[in-house]
Amino acid sequence: MKRADIGPFLVAISGGNLEPKTELDHGSPYQLLVAVVLSAQATDVGVNKVTKALFGAAPDPASMAALGEAGIGAKIRSIGLWQTKARNVAALSRQLLEIHGGEVPGDRAALEALPGVGRKTANVVLNEIFGQATMAVDTHIFRLGNRTGIAPGTTPRAVEEALLKRVPKEMLKPAHLWLILHGRYICKARSPECWRCGAATYCLFKPKTLAPISNASRRIVGKKGPVG
Repeated sequence: MKRADIGPFLVAISGGNLEPKTELDHGSPYQLLVAVVLSAQATDVGVNKVTKALFGAAPDPASMAALGEAGIGAKIRSIGLWQTKARNVAALSRQLLEIHGGEVPGDRAALEALPGVGRKTANVVLNEIFGQATMAVDTHIFRLGNRTGIAPGTTPRAVEEALLKRVPKEMLKPAHLWLILHGRYICKARSPECWRCGAATYCLFKPKTLAPISNASRRIVGKKGPVG
């Protein structure tokens, strides 16, 4: 994708949503941090189901630390890797109390020093809570970076760095969620819905899917290959 097309592409996929918000339910920076840690290899819908009860019982680091690994685990068993996540959430809650006065730090190094917090999680928190122009490259952004040509790269870090260089500075913060939401609902992994994509003109993906594929057609293609 030409650099000159990146701005119009992002405007098109934004749908007029100038201040996009994460779909993870949370009532505080701490709750967002926990929700993002829980979201690894899980859907936002699945995480929201478990955090409703979890945050009801433990809305802050002190109450979460008191709940403990076993108590946390009992409330998040429906999501993947729940044992590891319960251990990390308990540990990071204790660390926030011991080192940061119970507050979520706005520093990348401090965030990544917390149990269960990697670069992607830190980027989400820095973007959503602290307003920093970061790019948390999840599976959707990685796919769009390569499929559309906006920021090709062989690794998530490569795509992240390409986006930070190529996206207009004034669009960096919202672009993070515009790309995620576009990948989640329109530029899907298996069946990109190009026919309803306002940014298709700028996208390098070929061949574009210009009309919905019926379930019957999917079965035929899946069994015999493309027809015609």
